[in-house]
Parts: sequence; C-alpha cells; structure tokens
Amino acid sequence: MNGRHLGGQSVGMFDSLELPVPEIAGTLPITGPAPLRPDPALIERLQAVGTATASALMHRMRVRQTFVEGPLPRTPGAKVAGPVVTLQFMPRREDVITGIAPGEGEEQLEKSTALWSVFETVQPGDILAVQAFGDMKTGCMGDMLITFFKGRGGIGIVVDGCIRDWPRVQSIGTPVWTRGFTPNYASQSTLLPWAVNVPIACSEVLVIPGDVMIADDDGVVVVPARMVPLVLEHGLDHDEWEEFSRARLSEGGSIRRYYPLSDEGEAEYRAWKNAQAKG
Repeated sequence: MNGRHLGGQSVGMFDSLELPVPEIAGTLPITGPAPLRPDPALIERLQAVGTATASALMHRMRVRQTFVEGPLPRTPGAKVAGPVVTLQFMPRREDVITGIAPGEGEEQLEKSTALWSVFETVQPGDILAVQAFGDMKTGCMGDMLITFFKGRGGIGIVVDGCIRDWPRVQSIGTPVWTRGFTPNYASQSTLLPWAVNVPIACSEVLVIPGDVMIADDDGVVVVPARMVPLVLEHGLDHDEWEEFSRARLSEGGSIRRYYPLSDEGEAEYRAWKNAQAKG
C-alpha cells in the first residue's frame, strides 16, 4: 500500500485533500471604525513636547505602560507627534489563506489583506502603528507602500517588528521606528496582515486608533487621546522649567536647587518666566 500508515489509513490518501475554507476567510480584512482624531491645533502644539516629558507625565497620571519598548529610531533627529492608525498582524494559518499555493502570487494576495487597506485610511499628519509581535522574519511593508503612505500625508511609522527595502526607504524620508530589517515580504513568513484600525498591542502597549504617538530619538510614547490637553498643560511648563534649570546648571548652579526645582528654585524660575514674557 502506498504511503505511511496513520490510524489504520495511508497518509498518502490525504495528499489531494483540500482544506475547508473557514467563514472568517471571507470577512478579512477586519476593519474597525475610522479613528476620531484630536484637534489638529492640539497636535501642532504637542510637537514641542518630547517623549521623555510625555512618559514622565503619563507615569505621574498613573498611566504607566506607554513606552513602546523595542522599535528603535531609524531616522536620527526625527521627531513626530500625531494621531494613530493601526495595523494588526496575526499568526498565519494555512486554511485562512486560501486559493494560492505557497510562493505563487502571495504578494498579489496581500492586496486583499489589511496591509493595503490600512494605507488607504491614512490622512495627513497620521502615524501608522503596527502590531507584529516583535517578529524578525516578516517584512511588514516596503518602499512602495511607504512611498504611498508619504504621498497620503503620513508622517511616521512605528513597527513592533521589521520592514524591508531599507536602503530605498531611507531615501523616502519618512521617519520609522522598527525592531529591525528583513528581505522578506509581508506574507512570506509566519504572520498575516489581519485587521485595520482596531486596538493593538504594540510591544505590549495598548494602542487605540485615534490615540496620539510622540516619537523621537528616545523612542515612542503613546498618549491617550483624551489626555492630550493635560500633557500640553503640564508638558510645556515642564520643558520650560527644564530649560531654565539647564541654563543655571551650565553656570555652575546647585543641582539640589535646580533639578528638580526646590522652593527657592521654583520662585526664581517664576521670576525668570515673567521676565521672559515681558521681554
């Protein structure tokens, strides 16, 4: 009898069986509602707040898990702040990807996944956040999609995983934060682009579409949309007194007086601030 026996039957008998198509295969990509983006005027003011300040303020407000650990800045000196659109990858399962044999047209298949769909939702000023489980084999996107992203006005991309085509991506000029790079395309490895604008876990940090990301050389911090006004209120003042303290410390001032500000340092800062306003 041809084939190896398994449970009294020949394994070879199953070689021509087709996988049944699950109901969910016909519903992909999963698409959430359009994000409610904060007032652009608030976002513009938020450009002055760094990630270090935002992270500290979130911690003081008891929102502790906001730093997206893992993705590194790949565009030195870049700083972005904007509302988030999300892309969720999920583990690949063969019965969900149907109708195409491995290696035969999988890149064409990606057009019907969340990967193409998410870029079509991008509006000027948006940041794309990608859940990829820290995977180092999946190239979540490459230079063509990132070119399209920039053309739609997107300002930054944060990937908890890898992208491809890095030499060409660098010439596009869109700042990216990633764990690394790979030559593989998005459906070549163990993940599948699954959902658009749904809550994601970006390096174990909850990111909800419409939240705001601030990203710079220190990394990426998530600011819940409703907390943006609080970050602006306290963040700009924080950065201003740090500027004052930095100037005093550079002149040899006391670290105990100027960082953080003591009562005496606070009074001196307020006088300095008033003088700046009048001048």
